[in-house]
Amino acid sequence: MKKIKIKKSVYVIFLIIIVLGVSSVILLKNQNEKNVEKSKETENETTNKVVEEEPKEKRMSLIAVGDILIHESVYKDAYNKETDSYDFHYMFTDIEPIIKQYDLKFCNQESAIGGKTLGISGYPSFNSPDEIGDELVNLGFNLISLANNHTLDRGEDAALYSNSYWKSKGVITAGSYSSMEERNQVNVYEQNGIKYAFLAYTVSSNAKVRKDYLLNIYSADKAKSDIDAIKDQVDVIIVSMHWGREDTNTPTESQKQIAEYLSSLGVNIVIGHHPHVVQPVEYVNDTLVIYSLGNFISNQLSLRLNNGIGLMYGIDIVVDDTGVRFENEYKELVLAYAEKSTNFKVIPFSKLNNELLNNYESIKEQYMNIVNGGA
Repeated sequence: MKKIKIKKSVYVIFLIIIVLGVSSVILLKNQNEKNVEKSKETENETTNKVVEEEPKEKRMSLIAVGDILIHESVYKDAYNKETDSYDFHYMFTDIEPIIKQYDLKFCNQESAIGGKTLGISGYPSFNSPDEIGDELVNLGFNLISLANNHTLDRGEDAALYSNSYWKSKGVITAGSYSSMEERNQVNVYEQNGIKYAFLAYTVSSNAKVRKDYLLNIYSADKAKSDIDAIKDQVDVIIVSMHWGREDTNTPTESQKQIAEYLSSLGVNIVIGHHPHVVQPVEYVNDTLVIYSLGNFISNQLSLRLNNGIGLMYGIDIVVDDTGVRFENEYKELVLAYAEKSTNFKVIPFSKLNNELLNNYESIKEQYMNIVNGGA
């Protein structure tokens, strides 16, 4: 009997050892699983932190076209006698799909919209009908420069009418204002999360400027004051410059000096016009400078081919923690086509043929060489 008791005790002890061993294994396994889960959580937290710390990219697109110069022959071609109104839409149907792809759409309103009561007129003292503005808004143009040498062609009343007209359309303008308070106001705009400023200047005026706010005449001090007031509040600064020498495809030394100065102030994009012909697009330090976009719509083709060719320039503006950069550059030459000063139409070179413009392919090569900085 004693032997049996001893065997039972050993058996019990053996069972206890087994139970304790299994429990230890289970506890160890559970602990390992917890450690793995904790490790994964820590890894996920680290990954999430890395993702959060990566620069968040924001972007907006911009397309810029040149001078809206409504000569008498242009508005007469758009006139409808039955309705006593103007319809410019047919002139822009070929470029409309291109323009509408972009967020910001820039043009220079060279011939001011001054109201019918003053009388619609062309060169040399312009006053364009409201309907050209209506059509530009219809096309999507929302960044309008009002600073050029023709802004005050028809006097203060026309300039004030122009400002009132554009305000009623809800678009962004710069370069001409209704009061000094309005001129000195700091405006911050936003597109796709990017904050930007839009300023416009001209180096000359065909009429005496009696009130500074009616026309923004460029000076280094004025530009510095304006840019210093806004640069800490925005990601991107865009400046429209009416500058240079008419009918020349080469930027002047003055243009180059101003471009260098604006770059030093922190301007990201300079959009140039006034020469009525295309000039190069280049970088001055980190600043994108379009020296001249040429004409967009005008009757200057009747003078010479050089004045009938303009540039549509598109770009993506990308902003992240590293600063501002540019991507997806788009360059398209356009012809302000006309048949003996009638049937006006803005035609991209990609839609031209030899019937519309003889030898257009070699002409395109010649003018793209100018745009790209060639001789």
